[in-house]
Amino acid sequence: MEKKYDILSFGEAMIRFTAPGNARLEQASCLEMAVSAAELNVAVNTSRLGLKTAWVSKLVNIWSGQYIINKGREHGVDMSNVKLVAFDGRGWVRNGLCFIEVGVGPRANRQIYDRGHSAISGISPGEIDWKTLLPQTKWFHTTGITTALSDNCISEVITSLKTAKELGIKTSFDLNFRSTLWKAEKAQEVMKKVAPCVDVMIGNEEDFEKMLGVSSDSTTGKYSKIDPNNYKKVAEKVVELYPNIEVVGTTLRDARTGLLNDWQTVILYKGDFFVSRKYENLEIIDRTGGGDSFASALIYSILKDKSPRDAIEFSAAYSALCHGFRGDWNWATKQEAERVMKGGNARVIR
Repeated sequence: MEKKYDILSFGEAMIRFTAPGNARLEQASCLEMAVSAAELNVAVNTSRLGLKTAWVSKLVNIWSGQYIINKGREHGVDMSNVKLVAFDGRGWVRNGLCFIEVGVGPRANRQIYDRGHSAISGISPGEIDWKTLLPQTKWFHTTGITTALSDNCISEVITSLKTAKELGIKTSFDLNFRSTLWKAEKAQEVMKKVAPCVDVMIGNEEDFEKMLGVSSDSTTGKYSKIDPNNYKKVAEKVVELYPNIEVVGTTLRDARTGLLNDWQTVILYKGDFFVSRKYENLEIIDRTGGGDSFASALIYSILKDKSPRDAIEFSAAYSALCHGFRGDWNWATKQEAERVMKGGNARVIR
């Protein structure tokens, strides 16, 4: 039976405010507004790549909620499954905000969250009918960010993933450990229930150490300049611990400066390890969203039955291109990513 969606994702969304250029927030007299949302990022990106996508969430029905819904629709994402709650006039239940400074030179990017009491954090069992919704999709995606928001969200993520696996639907989970949301001990406790329901696991060495308790023998606590072969050992440990996981992948970033990075992607694909070409001295307009672009391209590649080699090179090219756009969403086209993965340069296209 034909599915209504190729990908359905579940998670939180926030309004993103960015200081123009490389200014500090306290310097700015105006802020650039966009959407910040890991799971919606994946829905938008894969929609732009040509897939049928939908996003599930819970928002307050006020300007910020409508802004998020409208922006998703602009990119072809079905937003009809978002639960809306009435604004209480005071903001005791609200939509979250995210404030960003784009670093330059030795100054790192900075993200400040104002997401307490968000609508989705209070989501209740039964608000989303997963048994009716999930059969409509080929793939289900969520992340550790939404999972960490509240005990309610933990319950909903576990329920959705278990239901997806019972229905034979492919699942992906981006670990995305956030120390501001929960502690490693709590994350590891929850992941014992999440990981057995995941087919594709995305995360870096820090994510695996903090959320799964799996670390490399050579981990120093400084998660930069990661050796791809070192990541391979960690990925193999993850699959040994959870044999249901078919693919493990991540991005490797060496932040030389705030605006100049080296970029590479790797996957352990059904036991075989693949490393992409390295994009050295990658110029950065905005690095936020690079990991979600990698996840988007990897999911797209698997759904399109690309070979593991093509999947990792396409994912590397697509996520590298994301760094050239302001905001979380990737405005690069499939054709641009395919051109770059084949060695295309930045000469003017006429």
